[in-house]
Amino acid sequence: MLEELKERVLRANLELVKNGLVLFTWGNVSGIDREKGLVVIKPSGVSYEGMKAEDMVIVDLDGNIAEGKLRPSSDTPTHLELYRKYPKIGGVTHTHSTFATAWAQAGRDIPFYGTTHADYFHSDIPCARSLTREEIEGEYEKNTGKVIIERFTESGLDPVETPGVLVRSHGVFAFGKDAAQSVYHATVIEEVAKMAYLTEQISPDVSRADGFMMEKHYLRKHGKNAYYGQKS
Repeated sequence: MLEELKERVLRANLELVKNGLVLFTWGNVSGIDREKGLVVIKPSGVSYEGMKAEDMVIVDLDGNIAEGKLRPSSDTPTHLELYRKYPKIGGVTHTHSTFATAWAQAGRDIPFYGTTHADYFHSDIPCARSLTREEIEGEYEKNTGKVIIERFTESGLDPVETPGVLVRSHGVFAFGKDAAQSVYHATVIEEVAKMAYLTEQISPDVSRADGFMMEKHYLRKHGKNAYYGQKS
């Protein structure tokens, strides 16, 4: 079942290693088949080395296992919260990549400092709040998703235009139209986080870049009159 999607999700998970976003088993990627209402996700705690498509686990949007011999990622409830809330999301990536996680541990949004950021994100990269003790001791992973949704709702953010978020004291969740694009966005977040960190080291009093620059760079690539790249 969903053999093609399992292959794509496997490849996306392996890209985490290739792109230097994970050590050991510190991350996971999922993808969804919207027509069937089924999600394919990495199995929990399984090493990337030697992992096969048949190891991927299929769950429904309530978290019930539809196919697979292994347990799904412990972060599955977070992924499912995002899929249920945002129908335009087709893939979710979670990492603890070094620089982005450092911003998360500091509880800071990643500010807009330059055009690389604006090529992919139409806002600062947000950092969701810490979970309360009750949220952590309750349905922790599900509540992580709820805290992400809370931040997007309160800030009026669109997960298509802002395809990623930090969770305070935790790490990174990135989104995309499919599993591969969610990994792409997670990779961008790490690089932008590194650039922002270095920018503040060089110039501690640096200010955010001008908003009109963000508009220009984001819209020339993603707006209705975008002109970056080639026509299909």
